[in-house]
Amino acid sequence: MKKDEQNDKKGISRRDMLAGLASLPVLGALGYGLFLHTSERNKYKSGLLKGIKPVLPSGIPPLVDGPVLRLGVVGTGGRGMYIMKALGFVIPERIDEWKSRAATDKYWRDYLDEFMAQEQLNVRVTAVCDVFGKHAAEGMAAGSNLYRNGQSGEMADVPRRYLTYQELCASPDVDAVIVATPDHLHVPVALEAARNGKHVYCEKPLSWTVEETFEARKVVKDTGIVFQLGHQGRQTESYQVAKSLIEQDVIGKISLIEVCTNRNDPNGAWVYDIDPEANENTIDWKQFIGPAPWHEFSLERFFRWRCWWDYSTGLSGDLFTHEYDALNQILGLGIPHSAMASGGIYFYKDGRTVPDVLNMAFEYPERDLTLLYSATLSSEKNRGKSIMAHDAWMELDETLTVYLDRSSTRYKDQIEKGLLEPNKPIFSYVPGQDKIDAITTPTEKYFAGRGLLYTYRDGKAVDTTHLHLREWLNCIRLNNGTQPSCDIDQAFEEAITAHMGTISYHEKRRTFWDAINERIV
Repeated sequence: MKKDEQNDKKGISRRDMLAGLASLPVLGALGYGLFLHTSERNKYKSGLLKGIKPVLPSGIPPLVDGPVLRLGVVGTGGRGMYIMKALGFVIPERIDEWKSRAATDKYWRDYLDEFMAQEQLNVRVTAVCDVFGKHAAEGMAAGSNLYRNGQSGEMADVPRRYLTYQELCASPDVDAVIVATPDHLHVPVALEAARNGKHVYCEKPLSWTVEETFEARKVVKDTGIVFQLGHQGRQTESYQVAKSLIEQDVIGKISLIEVCTNRNDPNGAWVYDIDPEANENTIDWKQFIGPAPWHEFSLERFFRWRCWWDYSTGLSGDLFTHEYDALNQILGLGIPHSAMASGGIYFYKDGRTVPDVLNMAFEYPERDLTLLYSATLSSEKNRGKSIMAHDAWMELDETLTVYLDRSSTRYKDQIEKGLLEPNKPIFSYVPGQDKIDAITTPTEKYFAGRGLLYTYRDGKAVDTTHLHLREWLNCIRLNNGTQPSCDIDQAFEEAITAHMGTISYHEKRRTFWDAINERIV
């Protein structure tokens, strides 16, 4: 059997893909492939899908003019420091480390180049707060040095460390607050900031309990602050392409959506390293506990807090919300009619209380569709988002592929004439696959493959968190009531949906959303 014939049986060859791309207009440095298999030597005829125009975000929105915005960061651990990097603030020694690695490693060379090319956002970090002294010191070091554009280090004012988030939120030297704490402190900090007139960027999920979800929405709306929930996937290019294709009815009526989380390493299962400098004298344990049930000091609970319901929202709030928000962005799903969940602690017998395997089903009868979520933290089998419809199905992550269904009504004539082949791609979007493959850390690769580390604008890789923060800052500077893409209404839908799944898991029964009275029953 010839090589081309073997490729025909597999689906689509790299040569065919390139040929399809070459026949289409080039959009920046990216190509879109409308791949149409025909019975005549697999030549592509893009006219068969005439009129379908995938929407590509054009460039990076310019910064809105305005004064320097003064930021306070509450929580300067791993995620907090990543957010600071997306703003342009990194510990100088970290830059030196990147430069050393870049000398022999292309991945780090690209990583450094992308950071150095990242536009400055006209902000200052004036305040930090973290209950662990070492993390607070690292936040201050990063916030005091804007090490960019190849310069030796442009020194800014050293941020002030506040011992409590209440003091930081009340500071007249802070215009907006970034919340990067454990889940159980998201709403307490966000409320304190909003009530002090500070704009809020809050990491996902929005809330730890159902009750505080309602309070957060009310306070944000009453105060009129600009609120952005940290679902940086809102900036992922492939999601926006998917939305445009679905709106043009490329895949037909959707009946089933499946989203998944698979990981298989301790870091991915939240068994984070314990810092040797951490102890009862360097951690404000009482402040860490906050509204959670009291527990004696525990380094495991402090660093691996995601493993306990006392501080965490588990798989539903941590990882499912990424997948849900992507689909809510694409399809406008809103809060489901009902939820049913099951699972358990099947692998990590380490004292945790949150499950490491979870299955959830969310019903949308008014949309005639079901959203399924399944997760395991002890298998790395790659599974993406699958949107299944009558005429085609879509496989979606950072890449996107649409496959033709053999029973399609829309494409029935082309199938019968042999112009289109069932179960073959009719559309494919593949940006930066080499960059994903270059990542070696399993957890980073998981996020990269889902478009949660970077996306593309005009063919260039861009940090999604940078774009998400930029959107928030632009809305603040506009000062006209404009809210960003993941505002408090989107955050409310995310939180209620996740809580419905969590309550179902705990109570081992189906939960329902009473939309008229806005309550879970």
